[in-house]
Amino acid sequence: MLQRQYGLIGKNISYSFSKKYFTEKFALGGLDDCTYENFDLDSIEGFPEIISNNPNLKGLNVTIPYKEAIIPYLNKLSKNAALIGAVNVIRFTKKGNLKGYNSDYYGFMKSLEPLLQPHHKRALILGTGGAAKAISFALDKLGILYTFVSREGKGGMIDYDRINATTFDNHQIIINCTPIGTFPDTKEFPPIPYNFFTDKHIAFDLIYNPEETQFLKKAKKKGAVTKNGYEMLVLQAEKAWKIWNK
Repeated sequence: MLQRQYGLIGKNISYSFSKKYFTEKFALGGLDDCTYENFDLDSIEGFPEIISNNPNLKGLNVTIPYKEAIIPYLNKLSKNAALIGAVNVIRFTKKGNLKGYNSDYYGFMKSLEPLLQPHHKRALILGTGGAAKAISFALDKLGILYTFVSREGKGGMIDYDRINATTFDNHQIIINCTPIGTFPDTKEFPPIPYNFFTDKHIAFDLIYNPEETQFLKKAKKKGAVTKNGYEMLVLQAEKAWKIWNK
């Protein structure tokens, strides 16, 4: 039986959710011809070698830090991936072309929606990478305004030093799109004034390992509604599976 091979492109990804998730999915679904493996790359320049060495590849996920860097290696982008400027799913077409998609925005949107109340009008996005781009696209679709926070505070963004009580009054959703606080650095947290969180705020962390980051713990202490990235990951993974099997 010809193997259908899938995998994850990233850096330092031994902890990754995807391999375990898809391996279990294949086992439960009786998909004996499917395998999933991690392709840990020190540099995105190693990507073409993975393609040439694995002729049975049918689809790939892409994670930090290559969601933007992967784009020049693809033949085509979906409309949404092109608008977002970041890719986390690659489909191998019948002609052997590589097409990039983004399912992160979908996973986040569906995960955030049940938490939204009428007063949740604006969001602070911590981080400016590929994940943050997908999150901003989802917020656009939900009609929620947002401000990016970066360490430099460059054009159209604010830096962490400028976040104060007024910022929290004006932004009722705070989303951590940085890797700060991910295992094994579980004592770390983004440098924001947590004492300004209230029960009117949502704190959403894209991190899922640990289950409750310091960011979420500190926000919860002040009464905020909190959610980690696990459900988002499941939703984006299921979306990826549909994309691969179009």
